[in-house]
Amino acid sequence: MAWIITKYLLTAGIVVFISEVAKRSDRLGGFIAALPLMTLLTLVWLYFENQPEEKIANHAYYTFWYVIPTLPMFLLFPYLLPKLGFWLTMGASVAVSVICFGLFALAIKGFGVELL
Repeated sequence: MAWIITKYLLTAGIVVFISEVAKRSDRLGGFIAALPLMTLLTLVWLYFENQPEEKIANHAYYTFWYVIPTLPMFLLFPYLLPKLGFWLTMGASVAVSVICFGLFALAIKGFGVELL
């Protein structure tokens, strides 16, 4: 139980740290958020929990493919925010990400990458 609490606290601490940095510097906050900190931390957690190397490698592999279709959201969000407000922009960004993900998964299926 202590291990799970440690994982939650450290992971949440990173999110809080990034949001606090972003309050002071848009660029630095964005830079830190763009780093694959959560992915690296997840890989560390999997390693410490004695997961097979194949599972750890698969996590990194699929994370790469799942990141690509989320990128349009980062351009759409700042464009829509002044027009729709925060919550509608958030919803539209999630919807666009889901649509992009579906289209991307279909597009790369022909190359032998199964995401769905």
